[in-house]
Amino acid sequence: MANHAVLAGATGLVGAEVLRQLAVDARFDRVVVLARSPAGAGGAKLAERRVDFSRPAEWAGEVRGDCAVCCLGTTIKRAGSRGAFRAVDFDMAFAFARAARENGVPHFLLVSALGANARSSMFYMRVKGELEEAVRGLGFPSLTLLRPSLLTGPRKEKRFAEAVARAVAPLYDFVMVGPLKKYRSVAGAVVARALVESAARPPAGLRLLEGDAIAAYAATPHD
Repeated sequence: MANHAVLAGATGLVGAEVLRQLAVDARFDRVVVLARSPAGAGGAKLAERRVDFSRPAEWAGEVRGDCAVCCLGTTIKRAGSRGAFRAVDFDMAFAFARAARENGVPHFLLVSALGANARSSMFYMRVKGELEEAVRGLGFPSLTLLRPSLLTGPRKEKRFAEAVARAVAPLYDFVMVGPLKKYRSVAGAVVARALVESAARPPAGLRLLEGDAIAAYAATPHD
């Protein structure tokens, strides 16, 4: 069965890989990409729309299809302030989800973060948790939430802290055993694979994948 997907946030580590995988996946016959900067989308079934995510009235009508995948996100350092970070990671992401729900998109997929909790004392995790709660409240018939731990892979922008973390990731992963396995690092391409597989096989209700469960789901053959 062919699917029509809408992707928001196609220039980051996970989003760019989701776009690449959707472009070659025969299960999807149309992919609309909403991006703030050029995503490099090309091919007969790909359509790229340059948008200002802070103005949903200008692009909400584009969010139509069988599934909507949200990979929007930034960092406080890159955004410049907590308020600017929240504007991207909550306001813009939720506007995308709301447009999908209002336009009858049955399946919404969101990249969140391991530890997301609306009542967390950590600002980053609190915003991620608030977004999850807000998206759940929209009542999608099918909802996929991915909560990855440390993401690894090539990024367009350099992040010193993450570069250090990736350098020690092999040792870090080695000691993350037993109940701690879910905190192991995961490649952005693996997260993207889990998203694409879930998009092709929407759950009845909620599909929540955390940490190492993301890699396990991505690696499982799905008929």
